[in-house]
Amino acid sequence: MPSFIDKLIGVKKPEVTEYDELDIGQYEEILEDAPAEMYVRIAQLATPNELPELKKEVYNGNILIIDISHIKNDKSTSERAVRDLKQVAADVHGDIAGMGENQIIVTPTGIRIDRTKIVGKY
Repeated sequence: MPSFIDKLIGVKKPEVTEYDELDIGQYEEILEDAPAEMYVRIAQLATPNELPELKKEVYNGNILIIDISHIKNDKSTSERAVRDLKQVAADVHGDIAGMGENQIIVTPTGIRIDRTKIVGKY
């Protein structure tokens, strides 16, 4: 419902009736000629045998987003994995946080995770 001031000066909010589909592919240009100092790597942890490779990525200065859904049901394996990843984050003075139920983000030296959510006004 428009406010009194909106009615007085004739301001109207546009109605949103449809959403446009975004083609994310047009934004995913890969610049192979420009090497990066750091990468955001996506990983899936299915067995404890994969932990050394994930740790290596963090020691090399990369950010990891790890899907732990495959080990989530095995409490001892998931606890060990999280404990090992916490130790890596502590070793490099990075950070670690859960993202929802099935994902963990681990950051290297100098990167902290802001745990507050950004929420839009509308």
